[in-house]
Amino acid sequence: MNRYISLLRGINVSGQKKIKMTDLKTLYEQQGCQNVITYIQSGNVVFEHPSENTHAIKEKLEAAITEKYQFSVYVDVLTVDAFENTFNKQPFTKIDIESEGNKAFIMFLSDKVDPEKISLLTPFIKHGEQLVLNENCLYTFLPDGAGKSKLTTNLIENKLDVTATARNLKTVRKLCQLAEEANE
Repeated sequence: MNRYISLLRGINVSGQKKIKMTDLKTLYEQQGCQNVITYIQSGNVVFEHPSENTHAIKEKLEAAITEKYQFSVYVDVLTVDAFENTFNKQPFTKIDIESEGNKAFIMFLSDKVDPEKISLLTPFIKHGEQLVLNENCLYTFLPDGAGKSKLTTNLIENKLDVTATARNLKTVRKLCQLAEEANE
């Protein structure tokens, strides 16, 4: 079995696209996933699947969600190794994840972005905010919090022409821990 972490974009936000985690776990199991663990209400799932094709798993999960809930949800499926590597490459090594991990985010992107496009976000960066583009993700540090920043997921998606879902470093670290514990 292969271990994966999936991130669902935009569920259970402001009463929109409601999915209970117990129902999501069942839906994943119905799609051939095993040892399914959900974490908090934003759609984070650690699971095992016999397939090595993350794209096929992603499509299967998105189709099942659309069929069951009558709305579409972007699902990003990553191997545990890829997810952990993304976390380990985060550039904000001087912050304390316990106290500031909710101000630093990894935005997982659907496609690679031309580094030149990052300049499209420059007019929206407030003092102290930082952006670092790396392969299929954008690392952001928002010292005043995401709620006070102009660098929203929707803005970043529109400017970079990608689909994205963001998780703060505390959540990413916890998902890495859950994946490791599931492996023991």
